[in-house]
Amino acid sequence: MTGPESPLSTPTPLADRAVGCLLGAAVGDALGGPTEGWSPEQIRQRWGGWVEGVVGPYYEDWRNARPIAPYHKGDGHITDDTLMTHLLVEVYGRVRRHLTAYDVADHLVPLMIGEKRWIPELEAEALPLQRVFLAEKHMALRLHWAHADPREGGVGNAVNCGAAMYIAPVGIVNAADPDAAYAEAIDLAGAHQTSFGREAAGVMAACIAAAARPGATVDDVVATALRLAKDGTRAAIEAVIDAASGARHWTEAVESGQLRKAVRGYDTVGEDYRDQGLGARRPSRLHSIEELPVALAMLVISGGDWRDSVLGGVNYGRDSDSIASMAGAIAGTLGGLAVVPTEWAEQVATASRIDLETPGRQLAEITLEIRAGDTTRRAAADEAFGRLT
Repeated sequence: MTGPESPLSTPTPLADRAVGCLLGAAVGDALGGPTEGWSPEQIRQRWGGWVEGVVGPYYEDWRNARPIAPYHKGDGHITDDTLMTHLLVEVYGRVRRHLTAYDVADHLVPLMIGEKRWIPELEAEALPLQRVFLAEKHMALRLHWAHADPREGGVGNAVNCGAAMYIAPVGIVNAADPDAAYAEAIDLAGAHQTSFGREAAGVMAACIAAAARPGATVDDVVATALRLAKDGTRAAIEAVIDAASGARHWTEAVESGQLRKAVRGYDTVGEDYRDQGLGARRPSRLHSIEELPVALAMLVISGGDWRDSVLGGVNYGRDSDSIASMAGAIAGTLGGLAVVPTEWAEQVATASRIDLETPGRQLAEITLEIRAGDTTRRAAADEAFGRLT
């Protein structure tokens, strides 16, 4: 069994929150997959109302409906968000320390291009590279074939949520230390993203670290995001959270379009999600990705409730799998394993043919090792500095 009723134990709050984070992210990702790219109106028309669980793909002929993306989104399949998140956990398991941009080049990209695994959306064994989308393929091109400086690998890429969507493990490794999570994520994400895409990764990791603090609330997470976020990312979060404050439920916020109205001026993608203009995804200090501010807004509206924050992201549409995954990761970190509905967790694990709990448990164990090393280094530095003063 891989759902929340698994007999495997979660002996520490850290393990509980790590599993809640990654499981919550994966289930949110799978629920949001079929609604990705569509408007709330199109979603309700296709499924006869709000999506409130695992549903089939938007197109029955999913292989041929969109040749550029022949993916089976729906039926409980995780997407590239979860595939990349689990790869990042594997990198932590290999190096057993904090990560930098060089680890993306030396470990993450080789995992993407060198080892086949089951890809649910392709219904086949394949390289992760063959599933990820173009901005993630750009990372492999820049770092593996063009031998770019890993710290500058994201330069020239389309600015999007690609790094933020899988950065949650950095927040767990730096649990209760949002500033350290932000700094590590900014370094690591430089290999993949630039501008506000890189900034979102730093803020997302900080939100996870803040959520992992004992007794943390949604307000604490939002306060951390606003304290650390820069430029357009901070402005977008402020605007969307302000718009969310008057909503009583995610259905009201989605139906009224108030969140979309609030983020519209910061999002470069535009109203037609699949037909973007020339200004889309270009670097800017004035703009922000849409996904993180909206995920935070859904958390505010739901009071941190996992189910409602995720369903809000699912039915918002547009990049719904990433919105629901980010909201699910933060809510899962706040509440732990128990807040992720068992039925959905088991459906997704079975449909995707993947263990959704073990990566979180492994990450918690790795985190203990990394943080013990931090303590040793800090003590040595403090002792040396004491002799200086």
